[in-house]
Amino acid sequence: MSLSPPPVAVPPEGEFPFGSADFERVRQLIYQRAGISLHAGKQAMVYSRLSRRLRETGHRSFADYLHALESARGPAADTEWQEFVNCLTTNLTAFFREEHHFHALAEELRRRGSHIQRIWCCAASTGEEPYSLAMTVLEYAPNPQGVRILASDIDTKVLATAQRGIYDAGSRGLSPERLKRHFLRGTGANAGRMKVKPEVARLLNFFPFNLMSTHWELGEPFDVVFCRNVMIYFDAPTQMQVLQRLHRAMKPGALLFVGHSENFGDARTLFKLRGKTIYERV
Repeated sequence: MSLSPPPVAVPPEGEFPFGSADFERVRQLIYQRAGISLHAGKQAMVYSRLSRRLRETGHRSFADYLHALESARGPAADTEWQEFVNCLTTNLTAFFREEHHFHALAEELRRRGSHIQRIWCCAASTGEEPYSLAMTVLEYAPNPQGVRILASDIDTKVLATAQRGIYDAGSRGLSPERLKRHFLRGTGANAGRMKVKPEVARLLNFFPFNLMSTHWELGEPFDVVFCRNVMIYFDAPTQMQVLQRLHRAMKPGALLFVGHSENFGDARTLFKLRGKTIYERV
């Protein structure tokens, strides 16, 4: 009698063979590469997203694709690993999402003035969050041009969108006042679109970054870090590893803003709770 696991169910089209062994291999590879812990209910998502890469690369099965991915060397391998990660990362964002964080940042900018000079947005996604940070700085910092915002993401495709700074004019989270102050409205063929103004974009420096990297060469320590809705995809040991690295990259008293469902009470030797999903570096 065979003890091998049953095949994983795939969407009806079943274009490519996809079994339990393939899914487990994907789980191991994305965990090793990006720290993402995929639970057992993500088979259909993995199939849907990675099957696009199989079509584009000409592979006939997941087993062949994953073998090629692990065997490749050189620049082409680096490119395909990035495509693999891009396929499996989730990007959900909006301008001024979890708005209470931006109110808290505005108050901190008013209170501490020019002492806030370096901000890091760890998951820039398509750019709405870092541009929301830049708008808050322009509105509330006494010397906004003295503030630098680093904005990173592991997904290079969404990062390219962020760098362009072009969005639908109906994007949620923006008041009419902010639309007028911080964006240029498109005309003609660009009607219905908007682009962030140069004075907003100038505050930002976008770059690809993997929180699993052991090389955190990010310059001077940060005064504020937004690392929101990232570590929900990590298991507990990976979360603690990232928190330790964040701790080393921040000044004493610096603020860490996290997602609404993230709680790091177990890291109280590193961070103490300061407000609703806001921690202070100890």
